[in-house]
Amino acid sequence: MAKKPRKSRKQKGGEAEVARFRDELGPFVVSAETTRMAMVFTNAKEAGNPIVFANDSFLELTGYERDEVLGQNFDFLTVRNTSTEALAKVQAALDGKPNGDIEILYHRKDNSEFLAAVVICPVRDERDRIVQYFASFVDLTRHRDAEQHLQALINELNHRVKNTLATVQAIVRQVLRTEPDAAVAREAIESRLFALSRSHDLLTRENWRGAGLRDVLETALAPFGVMASQASRLTVAGDNLRFPPRTALALGIAFNELATNAVKYGAFANAKGTVAVSWSVEATQGGDRALLRWQETDGPTVVPPVRKGFG
Repeated sequence: MAKKPRKSRKQKGGEAEVARFRDELGPFVVSAETTRMAMVFTNAKEAGNPIVFANDSFLELTGYERDEVLGQNFDFLTVRNTSTEALAKVQAALDGKPNGDIEILYHRKDNSEFLAAVVICPVRDERDRIVQYFASFVDLTRHRDAEQHLQALINELNHRVKNTLATVQAIVRQVLRTEPDAAVAREAIESRLFALSRSHDLLTRENWRGAGLRDVLETALAPFGVMASQASRLTVAGDNLRFPPRTALALGIAFNELATNAVKYGAFANAKGTVAVSWSVEATQGGDRALLRWQETDGPTVVPPVRKGFG
């Protein structure tokens, strides 16, 4: 039968201190033991402020057993390279001079790290001497991760807004460059902005992870009634290839242009024209390339344009 490891003098002293601590502050110790907040008490009369009490919540937070904690210096969980500012705040609190909020990065028994807000309060005897320290710990890891996630979302949103504004600026500039009639220019700009908005809605539903090509096409054609009243005049062939957000937005605007031209001048401008949209993937030395074909049949007679359009 394996022998249990012998306890160190420091650990034995810590356990003895716990026994005395329980006797003196019985009801309070019971409350501290059962609370959900991680708590420890230290012996301020010894160097290093050894821990003389640790509740179950502290053990659950750190992964240590009670006999592994008792007798340890208060800072035994502190991660190396902790900022000097944070360490100075801890020391100020241990000197009885609190110095603002304290956030410290600690390590668990399995070496994983957690960020904790620490509150350190001195316990004084009848002569106003500090004899113990009471410390509570609030795990801020989820809060920190949530803040980092929120910051990432803000950065991503800022990036998207800039790209969207650049796209809007390009649409307006191109329309005004090619369309002298103010009323026609306004209609053209609004149409393209609505197309951009619909693509944004699609990407939002996809959490901006990208969008499928078939989904982009259907979203762009929906306002023209093509997917419903003229469904028999439209054929679509191809897998629902996924494209990143920026490409999906560009494709949405392109499909809007093609559909607008088909309704005004092309296959959907008469009663018998049809449109076939297909795509495939071709392997090249530079990587896979998507080949997209928009083919109109039986539309009105094609005539040369009288002016250059949006392109």
